[in-house]
Amino acid sequence: MRFEATGLDGAWLVKIEPAHDERGFFARTFCEDEFRAYGLVTRFPQHSISSSSRKATLRGMHFQNEPHAEVKLVRCLNGSIWDVIIDLRANSPTFRQWRGFELSAENGSQLYIPKGFAHGFQTLSDNVQVNYLISEFYEPSAANGLRYDDPMFGISWPLAVSTISDKDLNWPLRGA
Repeated sequence: MRFEATGLDGAWLVKIEPAHDERGFFARTFCEDEFRAYGLVTRFPQHSISSSSRKATLRGMHFQNEPHAEVKLVRCLNGSIWDVIIDLRANSPTFRQWRGFELSAENGSQLYIPKGFAHGFQTLSDNVQVNYLISEFYEPSAANGLRYDDPMFGISWPLAVSTISDKDLNWPLRGA
Protein backbone atom coordinates (compact mmCIF):
# COMPACT_ATOMS: atom_id res chain seq x y z
CA MET A 1 0.00 0.00 0.00
CA ARG A 2 1.04 3.58 -0.63
CA PHE A 3 -0.09 6.33 1.73
CA GLU A 4 -0.50 9.71 0.02
CA ALA A 5 -1.13 12.93 1.94
CA THR A 6 -4.42 14.58 0.99
CA GLY A 7 -3.57 18.15 1.95
CA LEU A 8 -5.92 17.90 4.96
CA ASP A 9 -4.24 17.26 8.29
CA GLY A 10 -4.47 13.56 9.23
CA ALA A 11 -6.41 12.38 6.16
CA TRP A 12 -4.76 9.91 3.76
CA LEU A 13 -5.42 8.42 0.35
CA VAL A 14 -4.40 4.76 0.58
CA LYS A 15 -3.52 3.24 -2.78
CA ILE A 16 -3.19 -0.45 -3.44
CA GLU A 17 -0.13 -1.98 -5.05
CA PRO A 18 -1.54 -4.95 -6.96
CA ALA A 19 0.57 -8.00 -7.78
CA HIS A 20 -0.67 -9.15 -11.19
CA ASP A 21 -0.54 -12.58 -12.78
CA GLU A 22 -2.58 -14.54 -15.34
CA ARG A 23 -5.47 -14.88 -12.85
CA GLY A 24 -5.80 -11.16 -12.20
CA PHE A 25 -4.25 -9.49 -9.17
CA PHE A 26 -3.87 -9.63 -5.40
CA ALA A 27 -3.52 -6.50 -3.25
CA ARG A 28 -3.47 -5.75 0.44
CA THR A 29 -6.12 -3.23 1.50
CA PHE A 30 -5.35 -3.12 5.22
CA CYS A 31 -2.37 -3.95 7.42
CA GLU A 32 -2.20 -3.02 11.11
CA ASP A 33 1.58 -2.59 10.97
CA GLU A 34 1.47 -0.22 7.98
CA PHE A 35 -1.42 1.85 9.38
CA ARG A 36 0.24 1.99 12.81
CA ALA A 37 3.49 3.21 11.19
CA TYR A 38 1.57 6.31 10.04
CA GLY A 39 -0.02 6.77 13.47
CA LEU A 40 -3.45 5.74 12.15
CA VAL A 41 -6.29 3.91 13.86
CA THR A 42 -6.16 0.14 13.37
CA ARG A 43 -9.33 -0.97 15.18
CA PHE A 44 -12.57 -0.95 13.19
CA PRO A 45 -15.35 -2.71 15.13
CA GLN A 46 -18.06 -1.70 12.67
CA HIS A 47 -18.10 -2.43 8.93
CA SER A 48 -20.86 -1.06 6.69
CA ILE A 49 -21.79 -0.92 3.02
CA SER A 50 -23.94 1.51 1.05
CA SER A 51 -25.53 0.85 -2.30
CA SER A 52 -26.73 3.53 -4.72
CA SER A 53 -28.48 2.56 -7.94
CA ARG A 54 -28.39 5.90 -9.79
CA LYS A 55 -25.54 8.02 -11.11
CA ALA A 56 -25.30 11.48 -9.46
CA THR A 57 -26.79 10.29 -6.15
CA LEU A 58 -25.41 12.33 -3.27
CA ARG A 59 -24.90 11.02 0.27
CA GLY A 60 -23.61 13.37 2.95
CA MET A 61 -22.07 15.38 4.46
CA HIS A 62 -22.16 13.25 7.63
CA PHE A 63 -20.26 13.13 10.91
CA GLN A 64 -20.72 12.02 14.52
CA ASN A 65 -20.54 14.55 17.36
CA GLU A 66 -18.10 13.95 20.23
CA PRO A 67 -17.71 11.78 22.18
CA HIS A 68 -18.85 9.47 19.36
CA ALA A 69 -16.67 10.88 16.57
CA GLU A 70 -15.39 8.16 14.25
CA VAL A 71 -12.52 7.38 11.93
CA LYS A 72 -13.62 5.92 8.58
CA LEU A 73 -11.74 3.98 5.95
CA VAL A 74 -13.82 4.21 2.76
CA ARG A 75 -13.45 2.17 -0.43
CA CYS A 76 -15.63 1.91 -3.54
CA LEU A 77 -16.32 -1.76 -4.37
CA ASN A 78 -18.42 -1.27 -7.50
CA GLY A 79 -18.61 1.72 -9.84
CA SER A 80 -17.06 5.05 -8.91
CA ILE A 81 -17.64 7.99 -6.57
CA TRP A 82 -16.43 11.52 -5.94
CA ASP A 83 -15.64 11.29 -2.22
CA VAL A 84 -15.48 14.55 -0.25
CA ILE A 85 -14.19 15.31 3.23
CA ILE A 86 -14.26 18.56 5.25
CA ASP A 87 -12.02 19.21 8.24
CA LEU A 88 -14.29 20.43 11.06
CA ARG A 89 -11.64 20.44 13.80
CA ALA A 90 -11.37 24.04 15.05
CA ASN A 91 -7.77 23.50 16.23
CA SER A 92 -6.60 22.05 12.91
CA PRO A 93 -4.37 23.93 10.44
CA THR A 94 -6.78 22.80 7.68
CA PHE A 95 -10.01 23.78 9.53
CA ARG A 96 -12.99 24.24 7.14
CA GLN A 97 -11.02 23.05 4.13
CA TRP A 98 -12.37 20.31 1.89
CA ARG A 99 -10.92 17.91 -0.66
CA GLY A 100 -12.46 15.50 -3.15
CA PHE A 101 -11.10 12.21 -4.50
CA GLU A 102 -12.26 9.74 -7.09
CA LEU A 103 -12.58 6.31 -5.55
CA SER A 104 -13.51 3.45 -7.84
CA ALA A 105 -13.55 -0.30 -8.08
CA GLU A 106 -10.98 0.13 -10.84
CA ASN A 107 -8.43 2.26 -8.96
CA GLY A 108 -8.92 0.47 -5.62
CA SER A 109 -8.00 3.59 -3.64
CA GLN A 110 -9.27 4.09 -0.11
CA LEU A 111 -9.75 7.26 1.90
CA TYR A 112 -8.70 7.37 5.56
CA ILE A 113 -10.88 9.98 7.28
CA PRO A 114 -9.89 11.08 10.82
CA LYS A 115 -12.26 11.96 13.62
CA GLY A 116 -13.64 15.47 13.28
CA PHE A 117 -14.27 15.34 9.52
CA ALA A 118 -17.56 15.46 7.62
CA HIS A 119 -17.81 12.90 4.83
CA GLY A 120 -20.00 12.46 1.78
CA PHE A 121 -19.89 11.32 -1.80
CA GLN A 122 -21.58 11.57 -5.17
CA THR A 123 -21.90 8.55 -7.43
CA LEU A 124 -20.20 8.90 -10.82
CA SER A 125 -21.84 5.75 -12.20
CA ASP A 126 -24.92 3.61 -11.71
CA ASN A 127 -24.92 0.65 -9.30
CA VAL A 128 -22.34 1.84 -6.82
CA GLN A 129 -21.34 0.03 -3.65
CA VAL A 130 -19.17 1.68 -1.00
CA ASN A 131 -17.54 -0.14 1.92
CA TYR A 132 -16.80 1.54 5.26
CA LEU A 133 -14.58 0.44 8.12
CA ILE A 134 -15.62 2.51 11.14
CA SER A 135 -13.71 2.97 14.40
CA GLU A 136 -16.73 3.51 16.67
CA PHE A 137 -20.20 2.08 17.02
CA TYR A 138 -22.93 4.24 15.46
CA GLU A 139 -24.78 6.40 17.99
CA PRO A 140 -28.00 7.83 16.46
CA SER A 141 -28.14 10.71 18.95
CA ALA A 142 -24.65 11.87 17.83
CA ALA A 143 -25.45 11.86 14.09
CA ASN A 144 -24.98 15.24 12.43
CA GLY A 145 -24.39 16.71 9.02
CA LEU A 146 -23.77 19.67 6.74
CA ARG A 147 -25.57 20.68 3.58
CA TYR A 148 -23.74 19.48 0.46
CA ASP A 149 -24.12 22.96 -1.05
CA ASP A 150 -23.26 25.04 2.03
CA PRO A 151 -21.58 28.26 0.80
CA MET A 152 -19.24 28.18 3.82
CA PHE A 153 -17.36 25.34 2.11
CA GLY A 154 -18.10 25.85 -1.61
CA ILE A 155 -17.74 22.19 -2.56
CA SER A 156 -17.51 21.58 -6.30
CA TRP A 157 -19.56 18.50 -7.11
CA PRO A 158 -18.92 17.00 -10.56
CA LEU A 159 -22.59 16.38 -11.48
CA ALA A 160 -25.99 17.90 -10.88
CA VAL A 161 -27.57 15.99 -8.00
CA SER A 162 -30.11 13.40 -9.22
CA THR A 163 -31.03 11.81 -5.88
CA ILE A 164 -30.56 12.96 -2.28
CA SER A 165 -32.36 12.08 0.95
CA ASP A 166 -34.64 14.61 2.61
CA LYS A 167 -32.41 14.41 5.68
CA ASP A 168 -29.29 15.34 3.67
CA LEU A 169 -31.15 18.08 1.83
CA ASN A 170 -32.39 19.63 5.07
CA TRP A 171 -29.21 19.96 7.11
CA PRO A 172 -28.95 23.63 8.13
CA LEU A 173 -26.74 25.99 6.15
CA ARG A 174 -23.88 27.11 8.39
CA GLY A 175 -22.46 29.62 5.92
CA ALA A 176 -25.68 31.55 5.41
